Amino acid sequence: MEIPFVDLKSQYRQIKDEVDPAVLAVMQRGDFILGGAVAEFERTFAEYCGVKYCVGVDSGYSALEMIIRAYDIGPGDEVITAANTFIATTLAISNAGAVPVLVDCDPATYNIDASKIEAAITSRTRAIMPVHLYGQVADMDAISAIARKHNLLVFEDAAQASGARYKGRMAGSLGDAAAFSFYPGKNLGAYGDGGAVTTDNADIAEKLRLLRNIGQKVKYFHEVKGYNHRLDTMQAAVLSVKLPYLDVWNTSRRRAAATYADLLAGLPIVTPQTADYADHIFHLYVVRVADRESLMDYLKEKGIATGLHYPIPIHLQPAYAELGYERGDFPITEAYAETILSLPIFAELDDEKVAYVAGAIRDFLTSRGEAESLPVAVAVA
Repeated sequence: MEIPFVDLKSQYRQIKDEVDPAVLAVMQRGDFILGGAVAEFERTFAEYCGVKYCVGVDSGYSALEMIIRAYDIGPGDEVITAANTFIATTLAISNAGAVPVLVDCDPATYNIDASKIEAAITSRTRAIMPVHLYGQVADMDAISAIARKHNLLVFEDAAQASGARYKGRMAGSLGDAAAFSFYPGKNLGAYGDGGAVTTDNADIAEKLRLLRNIGQKVKYFHEVKGYNHRLDTMQAAVLSVKLPYLDVWNTSRRRAAATYADLLAGLPIVTPQTADYADHIFHLYVVRVADRESLMDYLKEKGIATGLHYPIPIHLQPAYAELGYERGDFPITEAYAETILSLPIFAELDDEKVAYVAGAIRDFLTSRGEAESLPVAVAVA
């Protein structure tokens, strides 16, 4: 059996009869730049997230950077974020002129450890940017309390969290602003790059609209020095078709995750934990295992694709050598980076396919005799 890491073709076949006419309608109208489908998607996604405003942009990275710029954060400022995130999070901070300050992750949820945030705050700190990693919302009550205490802004990196909830509230409605990615492999994915910012702040929403569209409301009248970060109309049309399916697809992902957990129970492998405050959407299903590379090779032989998210922490990347961090500064992040493995997860992953993957993992681990345990440093309490 061949099991892809994601299966975008299968999803397309399900909604082809809706997607094709939506894309064709854009071509027939010819409103390719900031066309009607963009405004419609912004309206419905804002309503879905429970916020007043949504501003569509060309990528999740742009959404992050535009938030930082809209709040006038730049040179001399610091933004606190997770050490174990994708580099787009920190690049958005850096490219806006500010400095990313990293905090280690919580051992159980993989999200930023809220108990370590205050120690990272300085007189230059302007904002905290928690990342809802793998589809599970960070501990936002604790983070928001710290932000209020120190008069800081809170920006959600919700790139992996479309449809995730925290105590019943949607990701994207829990901070001053939030950034979403609609990269094709995301739970809500376009057929190319795309992203959005959500916020309840009318002034920030208006500023974002200016910044994304080269600083103009009216053609050739540029009020600010802006950027070309507009959400493509065709992508917005695709997203509008997909959005009504998102909750159903996320439920399917949770069902697949639960089946994985049941079938992998009792093996020397650590499966994801869901916090009692979270409604996890499992953008990624990330396990930890001692001999990762050998398991990946074995699964590949069995036709099973896997991924690594993320094998080299930000502070150990050559691009961020200037931050001055050293190996050992974020021990949980570093230990997890050596043992994490992402298994196939997508809405169309049925029980038979999950059982095939889990069975291959069980065969590999049990065939080794006395299984190697995870290092103590990465054991979840």
